Amino acid sequence: MAEAVPREYSETRSVVGPTPRHRMVVVGGGAAGLELVTQLGDRLGKRRLADIVLIEKSRTHLWKPLLHAVAAGSMDASEHQLNYLAQAHWHHFRYQYGEMVGLDRSGKRVHLGPTFDQEGRQITAARSVGYDTLVIAIGSITNDFGTPGAAEHAVPLDTPEQAERFHNRLVNAFLRAQSQDEAVRPGQLHVAVIGAGATGTELAAELYQTAREVAAFGLDHVDPDKDIRIVLVEAAERILPALPERIAAATLDILDNLGVEVRTKALVAEVRADGVKLATGEIIPSELVVWAAGVKGPEVLRGLDGLEVNRINQLVVTNALLTTRDPDIFAIGDCAACPREGDPQPVPPRAQAAHQEASHLLRQMKRRLEGKPLEPFVYRDFGSLVSFGRLGAIGNLMGFFMGKGLFVEGALARLMYRSLYKMHETALHGVAKTLIGTLARGLSRRGGEPRVKLH
Repeated sequence: MAEAVPREYSETRSVVGPTPRHRMVVVGGGAAGLELVTQLGDRLGKRRLADIVLIEKSRTHLWKPLLHAVAAGSMDASEHQLNYLAQAHWHHFRYQYGEMVGLDRSGKRVHLGPTFDQEGRQITAARSVGYDTLVIAIGSITNDFGTPGAAEHAVPLDTPEQAERFHNRLVNAFLRAQSQDEAVRPGQLHVAVIGAGATGTELAAELYQTAREVAAFGLDHVDPDKDIRIVLVEAAERILPALPERIAAATLDILDNLGVEVRTKALVAEVRADGVKLATGEIIPSELVVWAAGVKGPEVLRGLDGLEVNRINQLVVTNALLTTRDPDIFAIGDCAACPREGDPQPVPPRAQAAHQEASHLLRQMKRRLEGKPLEPFVYRDFGSLVSFGRLGAIGNLMGFFMGKGLFVEGALARLMYRSLYKMHETALHGVAKTLIGTLARGLSRRGGEPRVKLH
């Protein structure tokens, strides 16, 4: 006998036929979640072997490693965003617009809060979605460690909206400086980037280029060499503390050549409207502040019906990507703390890890439906790459030659960096559509357009 279907499902079914016997719900449409739900839809949803559902609080998807380029204005987010509703239609899963606010493990239901538009009108009511198998893939958020003033005066880079918000602040700061009667004040066009991990380092390099290009468009009251200052602040002893020292040293040389000021062993005590205060009492004047130091799991994971979390609020999972307290709930991506064989630290929160976990879980879901035991996930580190926009990239490729790492830079490193994004696009669209989309974006750029967004 067919199982009962919740009302919201019966009203939004895009296909006809008997109700599938197993409902797989994925919460979160980031790199890991969207790749997984797309492939599940193509392999299981299309053949009616399972009912595949994505729960996501946004309308569109943008690969998170691109956010620093959106913030700097060197990339237009609209050219790379993917609509969830369209993706669901094309790949045989159903999209539920909403945010997870709770979980009922005994009743196997995910609770969603109501959604509202910018005018305060309700779009969707509070509701719950039933599941047989649940995958939580809601990513991570910036961890400001409770630093006073960080929430009020610093912009994190967790979402496209936040990246656009910072870019608008940047352009507004230039227009303000251009229109004022007095000279540019000390610190007025200074940007402090807190955190010298990959995101903060890449942003600092992109901002240096963007700031000078914006100033070149008739802003004659702004002297780029004198008025614009980019400061990268890191609490650790060196930049890129999670990456090999050789990459950090090469990156530091590039930043020095660009004129980016790097401050290491600098602990931020407070973020103010006029700058950043260090634990030493020193003030770094800056009108614009980006917080890119540290990540943690979203607050909804804390106390999520008893699921185990670690000290930074990530869901603790086994090597099968199963949560430790529920055999029907998996977690992947940045919100999961997955053990790593031979290493005391969990799998790092990187794009390559999200891709590998999604690919692994795709295979395990088929085994789960067939009643077969789950296989362990083994993370493979293929290396690290740091991009400097049009100036190129540097990094290391692991196991490239006789099991050894290979240091790469320049055009080759930039090509490898771009290939990471193409791998993500291919997982979502397939090879042919990815190639066509890349070609179309290239042809649509007119030579007379500015290289950065000026609005």
